[in-house]
Parts: sequence; structure tokens; C-alpha cells
Amino acid sequence: MSSQDKKTDSEPRHEDDQSSSASEDNKQVICLGNNEVKSRAVVKYSAAPPPSSYALLQEKTDLKLPPANWLRENAQLGTAGTTVLGSSKKSKPFSSFGMAYDFIDCIGDDVDVVSDSENIKKLLKIPYSKSHVSMAVHRVGGTLLLDELDIQELFMRSSQTGDWTWLKEFYQRLIDQKWQRKKKSKEHWNEKAILSKFLYYSINSDGTAVPVPADTEQAAEEGCGTAAEGPSWPATFSSPTTESEESAIPKEEQVDTYALGHVSSVPKEQNLPTLFNEGENSQDLRNDFVRNILWTFEDIHMLVGSNMPIFGGGRYPAVSLRLRDNNKPINVLTGIDYWLDNLMCNVPELVMCFHVNGIVQKYEMIKTEDIPNLENSTFSTRVVKDIAQNILSFLKSNCTKEGHTYWLFKASGSDIVKLYDLTTLCEEAAEEKCQNPFTLPVAVLLYKVASNMILKKSQNRKNYGTIRTLLLNCIKLLDEERHPQIIASAHYMLAELFQLDDVSEDEGNGESLRGGGSEDSYSDEEEEEEEEDESCSYSTSSEPQDDSKAVAIIKSVGELSVPEKYKSTHQIRPNCAFPVSQDKQEKCRLVLSYVLKGLKAVDSSIKKESDLPSADPSTPIPLKYEERSQNGARDVEKEIALLLDRVGPCNEELKVPTRSGMLPGTWQHRMKLQLFLKASKAYYVLSDAATNLLKYGRALRYIKLALQCHDAYCSISGGLHPQVLLFHCQCLSLCGDVQLMLAQNASNRAAYLEEYNYQTKDDQEILHCLHRESSCQAFSMATDLASDPEYQLIVSSKCYEAAHDLLTSGVLKDLGQEQLGQVLKRLGNIRNEMGVFYMNQAAAMQAEKQAVRRSVCVAEQELWKKSFSCFEKGMQDFNAISDSVNTALLLCNIGRLMRICAQAHCVMTSEHNRGEFSPEETLYYNKAIDYYQRALKSLGCRESHSAVWDSVNWELSTTYFTLATLLQDYAPLSRKAQEQIEREVTETMLKSLRLASMYHSCYRNQVGDESVRKQHKTLAEQHYSKAVRLFISLSDAPCELLRTLLERVAFAEFTMAGQNSSAVKLKTLTGALEIMCETRHAFKLIYKELMEQQEKMLTPEVSDKPEELHSDSCSSSELNTEEVVKLIGVFEPSFSFLLLQLIKLSTASKRKLSGKEEEQVKTYKTVYSRLLRAEKSVPLIQRVSLFMELLDQLKPPTGSDEARSSS
Repeated sequence: MSSQDKKTDSEPRHEDDQSSSASEDNKQVICLGNNEVKSRAVVKYSAAPPPSSYALLQEKTDLKLPPANWLRENAQLGTAGTTVLGSSKKSKPFSSFGMAYDFIDCIGDDVDVVSDSENIKKLLKIPYSKSHVSMAVHRVGGTLLLDELDIQELFMRSSQTGDWTWLKEFYQRLIDQKWQRKKKSKEHWNEKAILSKFLYYSINSDGTAVPVPADTEQAAEEGCGTAAEGPSWPATFSSPTTESEESAIPKEEQVDTYALGHVSSVPKEQNLPTLFNEGENSQDLRNDFVRNILWTFEDIHMLVGSNMPIFGGGRYPAVSLRLRDNNKPINVLTGIDYWLDNLMCNVPELVMCFHVNGIVQKYEMIKTEDIPNLENSTFSTRVVKDIAQNILSFLKSNCTKEGHTYWLFKASGSDIVKLYDLTTLCEEAAEEKCQNPFTLPVAVLLYKVASNMILKKSQNRKNYGTIRTLLLNCIKLLDEERHPQIIASAHYMLAELFQLDDVSEDEGNGESLRGGGSEDSYSDEEEEEEEEDESCSYSTSSEPQDDSKAVAIIKSVGELSVPEKYKSTHQIRPNCAFPVSQDKQEKCRLVLSYVLKGLKAVDSSIKKESDLPSADPSTPIPLKYEERSQNGARDVEKEIALLLDRVGPCNEELKVPTRSGMLPGTWQHRMKLQLFLKASKAYYVLSDAATNLLKYGRALRYIKLALQCHDAYCSISGGLHPQVLLFHCQCLSLCGDVQLMLAQNASNRAAYLEEYNYQTKDDQEILHCLHRESSCQAFSMATDLASDPEYQLIVSSKCYEAAHDLLTSGVLKDLGQEQLGQVLKRLGNIRNEMGVFYMNQAAAMQAEKQAVRRSVCVAEQELWKKSFSCFEKGMQDFNAISDSVNTALLLCNIGRLMRICAQAHCVMTSEHNRGEFSPEETLYYNKAIDYYQRALKSLGCRESHSAVWDSVNWELSTTYFTLATLLQDYAPLSRKAQEQIEREVTETMLKSLRLASMYHSCYRNQVGDESVRKQHKTLAEQHYSKAVRLFISLSDAPCELLRTLLERVAFAEFTMAGQNSSAVKLKTLTGALEIMCETRHAFKLIYKELMEQQEKMLTPEVSDKPEELHSDSCSSSELNTEEVVKLIGVFEPSFSFLLLQLIKLSTASKRKLSGKEEEQVKTYKTVYSRLLRAEKSVPLIQRVSLFMELLDQLKPPTGSDEARSSS
């Protein structure tokens, strides 16, 4: 059966059942009275056609005569015909490995034993048989692989090749001193020939004997006599194959077995598929059984291979066919043989043909459940079950080391069964581990099981420890020079256990990584031996000397028949913690150590050495510390721009060897691509972690290494896969982040430089591996630690721009939308930082020239242009992602830039005094106001982001105040009239007042955060005080002054409402009344205006047109009486409330009032009484006069108003 005929377990298979009674649930339960033995057999794979009827031979048929079809290939018999009989065929030494490779999903936990059915039968017959037993046992996870270990044939080979001489000497010294090859008798081969002819007669339709060519019969006889004599042991695994031989391999045979989706096409000595497909015939690693059956015998799960022919037809859908000499009774061994064969293959009946000297006598049908009760062959099925359980427990308890080859041996005629660890004996013999022919198959099986577990999408991460153990044990078994591909692949898979794509996924999931395996198997020599079960009979110090090398001993085969005599006290794979630290840096360091070992394995396999001089891995590769200029910044831009040239179709392949001489398309090429990418990801995570720890020098070093790995990846890759490009964009973004942080923290540059120049030994060796393929200089300028903050900001910007260009290119246009938003935000931020940097430089330049005033210089203007351009680009970036808050902040920064421009245009006189407020100043201040207003518009409402809203409002208020002050103090009388200037000042101050009202409103409506409310209260008080001072100084805005004071009183009243203490309330009310008394100045101005209006009304010209006067008064800059009436409507109730509350709190106090306090309360009562009795229908001027009189009673004029005015 060729490898092309095989199917993997993942492919659709027909699971056959030879019995119709068992076809419903694929199981058969054999009931034997009170001793019931449960057996279930599921055919995982079958190369045989459906069972066909057998030919019932006529009596007296001579089986010594060959049928016409003898030795011709027949699907019904499979390999049984050409090898005399499948049940008697010699087992191959690696038959279990062939099955394990084909059904890799079963290996590890699902199946206890994998073996040829002949080996299973031989083990279960140990207590009944005197024959020798010699088997190799290997452990993979919870599965034991059993193979026949033909010592006699092995020693025949040893005599020819010199291999295994140490085992031959050991065998002769301790076991059989007079070893010699035992040959089969002629009678034995005659019986085999008759059996073969019987089977061919049974499938021949006419059942007649037809002469066959003499040369065919002679060849057959010779074949029967020599089949067991020829060598069947596999050849040495270390013989290399030339590339010319490789090209002769059929393309379809180069099957992919690499665990991570890579197609193998490499020289044979490094190619797993070639080793196990093309070399199957010589190495006996194929699964060439007719059937692979998953057999459950009681609680033991076994994957067995069987070649037994199965027939059917008529009322017997599945039967096995046997030939017996009528003169020889069936013994127990034969009965167990027949019974187990039928159980394993789910065959319910046995057809026995009896003959005498080759002449057919009769047929007899026997049910499978009746076989244990045949005459002369009676045996207990329960005892067989106990034997199976005891042997499995014995092996599982003692075959504990994964990767070791154990030898189960029982000498012919002996009752003692011994178990040896051949791997340990081989090491003691000081011979190379490759001298053990099982080493490579075991290592590859460990590798395959681990690969399969990784590839399972539903694989739980708790098995990562198991995978890691399998891979580490695989690596221990192999020689790097002979098997670099497996070693490199295993190290890469070890690195892949640490998923670095999502850095945060391991946080809080430590428990999911615990369970199954550790770096070393639990059975290492350092660990204490398990306590032995008292019922177990293992070797002790009292045993003879020849037992000292045995791992364990069964003193008597009779013990195997005792129920539960041997219990498996040793857990085959305990729940050991997978050693994954929660520290990201430690995880990445483990990944990098595996990557380095993988790279070394790949490099060691590349035959053509590069022309580069050999580098010493212990010599650090210097990381440059550069001083950069403006030209350097342009070089960075050109350098990063070249990246887009590398973006191409990901299916392109290089046509020429790489720098190291590596051929494109080889396993080395694909492995290096994966290892470079994994290293790049690990360094990226390390850089990100260092950034979070504020270790920016270390972060820059790691991101430099990440980009160097990417550079090497690009050097050997024909095109970049979109996912690789997305990751590269992340690296560029992180590089930009680090450079920005370095620019912002220039004071710690010395510490960052020390971090940047530090290198571990692994980093140095990985760099040397990278340099075999690339100069790694593509991103050197972008990742150098410079001393110029401007250069670092430019580099940061260029990194973000490169990431942006990649994400908006055709390759990633539809894949990187989420990442594009993050990059645009970073771009907006770096452009804001650069704008602020240039703006601060302009402000510093302006401060330096204050001592010697001069006009605006070209350097200042250039800085303004750079700053403004950066801010504008940043706003475009934030607008692209609808980030209104950051857009508002940039507009606010532009407003500040406009104010700096305005200050620079200040006109100075020759005496170094400032001149009039210039038109340029007016222009830039108005621009600043416009940008602040646009910022508020961008925010929409305060609820969107209160902190930014308040900040913008504060800047706007300050601008209004500064503009009003400069207009008033340095009025441009040469260009504008006094009245126009006063009107502009008034309007500006009114806008500033609105800001105080806004903070007042915020304070009233803010809920929850007391610190924010306190901030709003402070801001409102500041703005109110500022506005009051300005309005008093103007002397022509009494309504605005009165409104501001009344708002301040309301602000105090609201504050009092939240107070509990009477004393605190009294203090607050007293302060509010003082503010109310300040309104006397406003009423005084209003009274003056009203008197002037009254005087005008008495003139003849005015009395003729009273309506026009009213209209003029409303529209002119004179006093607005309607506004005064409204304000008085607010003043009176507020004044009354304050007085009433003061009277109540003062009289309710338990403390006795002093004489001064009593007088003050009496005044409050008097003023309150007069205020209540005041007529509201009297003319406005009389009401204003009354208010002035009442306020004078509370606080007589002391000249403070005049002083306040002057201030």
C-alpha cells in the first residue's frame, strides 16, 4: 500500500464493521456467563474491500498442490497471501510509529497503547507461553508505543555494521552468554506454505488445483525459507541524500508535515516528508496494515494494526478462516490467538478447516464467545483481562521518560519479565545517541503530536505545558547537525506558545496556562522516586547482579493473572505548571531565546557560506548615538519613504539566493521568515512594555531591534503580506511614540543613553544572525538616539506619516481602518507638539529682544509659519477622525500663536515706551478671538468635555480682557475717535463679563465633583472682580456695573444656600451686603444720567418731540431706562432678602450681641422697613434716590468709591 493510498484521520474514512449485529453502534460485547468481558472495535481505516464469500473446499482437496492464483496479489487477502499469512507475519520494528503518524489525533491522551495486533496477543499470552518476548516501548504523553525488538536480527546487523555492539555485549554478559541465531525447521515452512495455498483456494471460485510455473513455485518456496532470514531492521538515519536524488522524488510525494503551514521541499536529510514517505520502504515507517482499529478492551484503549483476512457472505456477514491439523488439538495459546483476533476485528464467528497431511477433512463453525470453552483450550477471559490491565499498569508505572527507549524482555522458558531503559544504557556506553535507531522516529512523533495539538483550533491553552514538554524532549533526542529542520521547527513552535499578537491577552489568564507538563519531564533523575506499591514486584538491592540494570522486574509471570496485582501508581502526565510568568519581558525573553536557537539551527544547515567575514557573537554591535542636523531630518524622510517600494504582491518570490547563500523556497528560507517575524514581535512587545515603564532609552533600543528584524525579513521576502505590513505600521507608530517621549523628556537624556547602549548576549547573537541576511540599516536613522529635540519630533512625525502612507495604500486600504484612526490621532498629536515647539521658540525669541526693541525679524516669521502649518495639518488629522475635542485644543493653540504674533507687533517709541495700539495687534487679537470661538463651536456644548471647554473660555476671557485693557491704556487716538474706542472697550468688557456669568452658571449646575465646583467658583469670582474693576474705571456703563454686582450677590446667595452653620451663613450674608452696598456707585451714575435727561426734557426743543426723545434714548449710547427698571426689579427683592436674613440670623443667635452689633441690627431693621414701605409708582429718579439714601445708611460714603475708581 503506497503512501498515496493512505488517508489521514481528518479525511473522510469508512469505519467498517464486519458484523451486522455490531454495525449499529460499532461495538461488540462478548458475554460469557457470569464473566462478562467488554470489547468494542471501531475500524479507523481499512484498505480491504467489503468481505466476500469464501470458497468451501471439497473434501479430500490436496492443499499441497498450489492453486492457479497462488501468490498473485489479491485485495481480499491483502499482504497475507504474499507473506504466507498476515497473522504469522513478522512485525516491523517501527509499525506502531506508522500508525501513530497516520492517527496523530489519538496520540497523547485518547489511546493507551499503539501496536501491531501480534504484539498485543504476545503480551497477553505471557503467563501461558514459554516463548521469549522482546519489545521496544516508547512513551508519548499518556500513550505507549509497542514494537517488536528482534534482538537476534539486531545482532546480526550489529555484526555487519558495528552498531549496537554495546547492547550485544550487555545481552551476552547478563542474559544469554551463548547467543546464536536460531533457524526455523523445514516443517515450519511446509506448514506455512500449506496455509498460504489454503487461503488462495478459499478465494478461488472453482476451487481447483491448477499447475503453476515451476519457477514461480520454486521462488515461492525459496521466499518462504528466507523471508525471516533477510534483514528487516531499518538502515541508519544519518545518511545524507544529494540534491539530484531529491529532484527525482515525485512531486506529489513531497507532502507537507510542517506544523505551521509551510510546504517542505528541501534535501532529504532535512525533510520530514521525504524521510517518512520516500524512505518508507527502507525505514519501515509506513503504516502498511490492512486495517487500523481502535479497540477498547474493558477500560484499555488501543490502536492496533491487523492484516487478518476477513470473509463473509450468506448468513455469516463476517468470519475468520483458520486451518488446523486434525491430528493436533487446539491448545490454549491458539485459542487465545483466535479469540483476540476476532475481538480486535469485530468478527463474531470463526470457520475452522481441518486437514490431515494437507488433505481437507471437514469445516466447523465456532462463535467467538465459544472459543474460550473449546476442548483442550479452555481459558478464562477475565484472567486475560486481568493480564492486560496488569501489563499496562506495569508499563505505565515504569516507562516514564518521554523520548527514552525501553526494552521489555522475557527469555525463552523463563518466568521473569524485565524492563530496561536502553537510552540510559546507551548513554552509559558512551556511544552517540543516534546509534539508537528509535531516536529519530520517537523525536519526530513527539514533534508531530505537538504540531497537531498546536494546529487544533479548539485546543485549550491548558495543554501548552504538554506541548512544551513534547517539543523539549524532541529537541533533546536530536543532533542539530543531522536534523536542523526539526530542531528549528520545534524551537519556532516553542516560541509560538507565547502569543504576542495581543499583548494584553495574558493578563489575568495565568491560570489558563497551568496544567500539563513542564520544561523537564516529571520523571527526571533529580526528582524523587514515587513510593512503590507493596503489591508490585520491582528490582531491589537483594536481587541478583544481573537485575541491577533493569528498571523494573516481574518476578513471576503468574503474578500477571492476579487481579489488580500491578496498579499504575505513577501519573503519566501530572498537572505541572506551564512556566509562563506574568511578566511580559520574561515571556519575550523566552521567545527570543527560542528564536535564537532556531536561527542557529537554520544557519548551520545552509551549505553555502556568505562572503561576509565571520563575526564574533560575543562582540556587541554598536548602536549609534548621533548628533543630527536639519539635513539628517531630510535623510530620515527619504529613508522611510523607501519602505513603500518594498510593498508588493505577497506571492512574489525571490529568484536569487539571499545574502547568506540561502535558496528561496527552501525550508530554511520559510523558517527564517517566521523566526525573523517572531523576533520582531517580541522586541515590539518589549519596547511597548519599556515605554509604559518610562524607560524610553530601552524602548528605543528594542524598537530598533524590532525594525532591524523587519529589515532582515524584507531582505529575504519577495513581497510583504498585509498582516506583516499591519504589524510594521504598529512598529513605526511605536517608534514615533518613543521619539516623541524622548523629545519631551530631554532632561533625562544621560540615563536614556545608558539604557540605549545596553545589550544582552541574546540580542547580540540575534543581530549577528540578522546580519547574515541584511545590513539592517534601513531604519537606522529613525531609531538613533539624537540630542536635538526638534530632530526627534521630526523623526516621530515621519514615522507616523510612513505608517499612514502604508495604511492608505492599496494593499491595506480595507484592512487597517481601525489602526488608521489611531495613526491619524498620533499624527495630529505630533503636529500639535511640533506646533507648540515652534511657537515656544518664537515666544522665547520675542522675550530675548524685549530689552532691545526691534521690528519683527524673518526668523520669527518663519517660526510662526512652521507652527501655524503644523497646527493646521494636525486639525486636518483630527477632523478626519471627527475628534472635536482635540480639534478645539489645536484651535486654542492657534489662538495663543495669534496672541504671540500680536505681542510681537507692539510699537515702541524711541524712549522705549510703548506706543499706540497698532492695527497689526488688533488684527492678531481678533484672529485669536476668532480661533477661540471656533474652538468653542467645535466642542458644541460644555457637557462634551468640560475641562477643555473651561480652558478655552478662560483663554477667550483673558484675550478679551487684554484687548480691552490695551485699547483703553494705549488708545489709538490717531486713528479712531475717543467715542469709538470707548464703545469698543465697553463691548469687549461686556464679553468678558459673560464669561463670569458662564462660570457662575457652571457652579450652580455642577453636581458631584466638589473640586470642579470649587474651581468654577474661583473662576467666577475672578471674572466678576475683574469686570467690576473695569466697569468702575469706565464710568459710563452703570447698567453693566449694576448687573455684574447683582450677579455677584446672587452668587453669594447661592453659596449660602449650601451652608449649614449659622455663623458661616452670617459671614456670607455680610459679604453679600457689602457687595450690595457697592451698587451705590452704579446708582449714583444712573441718578446723574436721569438728572441730565430730566433737564433736557425741560428745554422747549425737546418738549415739542417727546416720542423722538424716547426713541433716541433707547437707541443711543445714553442711559437705557428700560434696562434700569429691569435691574431695579432684581435689586429690590434681593436687597430685602439679604436684610431679612441678616436680621433673623443676628436675633436668633444665643450669644448676646455687643452694643455695636445691636446698633447694626437696628439699622438693618430701619432700612428694611423703609424698603418695604417704598412706593413703586413714583418716578424712577425718586426710587433711585431712595436706594442711594438707604445704601448710605448701611455704609456711609468714605471715599472708597473714589479710591476704587482710581484703581
